[in-house]
Amino acid sequence: MKEIAWGVYVFRQPVLDVNVGLIVGDEAALVVDTLSTDAQAAELLATVRRVTSLPLHAVNTHHHFDHTFGNAVFAAQGAPIWGHEETVALLRTRGAALKEQWCAEWAATEPSLVAEMALVTVRPPDRTVHRESTVDLGGRVVELRHYGRGHSAGDLVVLVADAVFAGDLIEESGPPQFEDAFPLDWPDTLAGLLPRLAETALVVPGHGAIVDKAFVHEQHEQLTALDWLIRDGEADGQPIERVAKKSPFDFDTSLVAIRRGYDQLTGKA
Repeated sequence: MKEIAWGVYVFRQPVLDVNVGLIVGDEAALVVDTLSTDAQAAELLATVRRVTSLPLHAVNTHHHFDHTFGNAVFAAQGAPIWGHEETVALLRTRGAALKEQWCAEWAATEPSLVAEMALVTVRPPDRTVHRESTVDLGGRVVELRHYGRGHSAGDLVVLVADAVFAGDLIEESGPPQFEDAFPLDWPDTLAGLLPRLAETALVVPGHGAIVDKAFVHEQHEQLTALDWLIRDGEADGQPIERVAKKSPFDFDTSLVAIRRGYDQLTGKA
């Protein structure tokens, strides 16, 4: 755990370069995301316990396995687990199918990870957030906000003084990922977050190094440019390959984003 502000820590898991947060109050502490497997979550829990022995809460920034599949380990410790209502619904109704899908997708590149993922019991959050909720840790209140759809249908941002945990709404170690995304909503979602960021705010992305408001602003501009390329391309009947060549992101990433955007415009997503 690296302390980035008073009582605010980041744990960077090398597998998939996932960031986990820990926010410590006077009476309780909150863990931001629970990683991909029971083993990873147990390691995370042991690391947390070297920092604090306080009762725990956990929050999932969205439904993807690398942010939620450790939930059962923290639930066994009596931790309430917070998530947006879309995250809860997806894991509750499609958890087993999603686990099978993700295991198949990652089997070739991360076989050891997939072997552990296959043993996970998918555990949806038990505390549901619609638009916003707060968690009182004693002497410190943490705000959970849903600014809109972006990387997923149920992105939550965790706000505390001096730091913001943005989940995969912000990516540093690679381009934004669009497999389950809403690229036509994403710019407005970040536009809602930007005014909440002080110039000196530490922004913890879902993956990669800590960034600042200027980085978020730049990624917002890139997503806005992509938004308009998608709208213009669909209106003109352009194939996604032609639009992807104009995108601010790499070609393969852009193909996924534009396909998702076209689906949004035609009512398929």
